[in-house]
Amino acid sequence: MTSFPPCDDRNTDWLACLRASGYRLTGPRRAVVEALSQSGRALNATEIYDLARERYASLGLVSVYRTLEKLEELELIQRVHQPDGCQAFIAGFTGHQHLLICQQCGHVEFFEGDDLEPLFQRVAEESGYQICDHWLQLFGVCDQCRRG
Repeated sequence: MTSFPPCDDRNTDWLACLRASGYRLTGPRRAVVEALSQSGRALNATEIYDLARERYASLGLVSVYRTLEKLEELELIQRVHQPDGCQAFIAGFTGHQHLLICQQCGHVEFFEGDDLEPLFQRVAEESGYQICDHWLQLFGVCDQCRRG
């Protein structure tokens, strides 16, 4: 299992990617990027807004959503679908990995495992679908939250 890579360079990389893609690096956009790039847990838009407002007090929620949209388009972040129906966001990752997400603190870890082929084969046979891709998220309570 692995946690997020160090975030020291992530903020700089994301800003460089935004600039290279033709986006202006405004104060609000920088605040959102910094808040999300430095987090090791899944954050919803309101949490990102609250964290980013500490850096840029006049930030609007619309700026948060627009920045999230751009970061997602550039595949710098990934949307996480929470069991309660809310969406959160995490730093994107490379390669094929799956997510473990703590339902109490939002901490995210990655794990690898491609031994799901028998399941996909059965689902394909029973449904008639040709399975092209998958994305697995597991929710639970991390060790630190369980210890309280």
